Amino acid sequence: MIRTLAFQKCILIFSAFTLFCTTTLCAQEQKKDSVKLPFAIADEKQLSEEDLLDKKEGSYVTGRQDISSDPVNGFGIGGEGSLYFNGHRSDPFFNYTAYRAKLDFIVFATTKKQKEFFLALDIPYIFNTKWRLRIEGGYEANPNLLFFGLTPQQSLKGLSYYPANPATDLPDSSRAAVANARWQDYEKNGLVGPNQFYNNYYKKEAVINISMERSFFGDKVGTLIGFELAQLNYTTFQGNSLLKQQSEAGLIKGLGNNFISIVQFGLAYDTRDLEPDPSSGLFLELTDEVSSKTLGSTFNFNKVYGHANWYQRIFTSVFPKLVFAGRLAMGYVSGDAPFFEYQDQWSQEGDIEGLGGAQTLRGYKISRFVGRLMDFNNFELRWRFAKGKMFNQQFAFSAVPFFDVGGVYNNLASFNFNQLKYSQGIGLRIAWNVNTILRFDYAWSKEDQQFFFNLAHAF
Repeated sequence: MIRTLAFQKCILIFSAFTLFCTTTLCAQEQKKDSVKLPFAIADEKQLSEEDLLDKKEGSYVTGRQDISSDPVNGFGIGGEGSLYFNGHRSDPFFNYTAYRAKLDFIVFATTKKQKEFFLALDIPYIFNTKWRLRIEGGYEANPNLLFFGLTPQQSLKGLSYYPANPATDLPDSSRAAVANARWQDYEKNGLVGPNQFYNNYYKKEAVINISMERSFFGDKVGTLIGFELAQLNYTTFQGNSLLKQQSEAGLIKGLGNNFISIVQFGLAYDTRDLEPDPSSGLFLELTDEVSSKTLGSTFNFNKVYGHANWYQRIFTSVFPKLVFAGRLAMGYVSGDAPFFEYQDQWSQEGDIEGLGGAQTLRGYKISRFVGRLMDFNNFELRWRFAKGKMFNQQFAFSAVPFFDVGGVYNNLASFNFNQLKYSQGIGLRIAWNVNTILRFDYAWSKEDQQFFFNLAHAF
């Protein structure tokens, strides 16, 4: 417990000192020409000339039909989209924000009974003030979530299975196990018979989150406070279940019905020129989530998460737009946390769901690696190779090779380079009317290969 508190205090002190020094040096560079603005905004926050030319006025809708098919969730169909309120070029904030307000929606269902419905409202500079309001809520039911253990010792193990007995076509434990298997072989030979749902569990969740952010120092520094309420129910399936086995052994908590209430705090330093698709700038963020039984929560725990994102145009004399994007991130869970909170790190720009999946290690299944301490790093080259206009809509196309690396640990003292996992891949980005990013990623690793289609960059 002493090490946990010391670790969290070190993170807070170091981050606060870094932000203070940086903002002190940059405060003198705030925008001088702020006659039309109710307050000064830093020069770095202004959109590039190219993005301003492409930015639409007024209100408009973007979205896509969501059609997918994969062995985990089955065939799915739904919709994802956004309603934007941009205002007009005469608006004093038009040059400094991607939008004046945005309403996102997700409606999705699959043949394997995954269902989602979410709404999210985001209003920067609400009522022309330095405050930003975010409200999001929705419901999800998913019987296809995966669990590979709660500690690094468990989840970092390679996939293994017993070959089938020819007489029964079922795994035979008397035969030598196949270790470090690829996912497709593990699924085909290991997840059969009574082991069909060995790594699966079912989640039903209703959640609402409200947060307010206040900007300082020319809108470079922001503080945040938020509150989240969630009603969750986690169950397993008949047959052998790793999650059920560990719950009955007292190794994990959280199966069954749970009510979670969380108070959230955040501190950020942001000089990105365009939030949805940055070409330059830094985004540093530190968040802390506190759950307590005194607030009505089922558990007492604390989660600290921090990340640093860097965006920089390179080789400008050769490429019209080539952006290097990098992210360094780390999260730590302490206290009496249920198993599902290990798989969730909170950021102002969306939750991080374990190590693996579309946001962290894209060559591994989501939540493939879990531990109290999680770190991951992502690097991308975003090369815009074409742009044009169709049906009065602006489109820009970018090729994106990427590399992901990360690991999970019990604490900082147990860090080991041998525990790092990595994956790589190639992607395509389509910027639709500047604000909406369609992301296509194909990633591979020693264990798996995956294809993703999402709205928004990974970071």
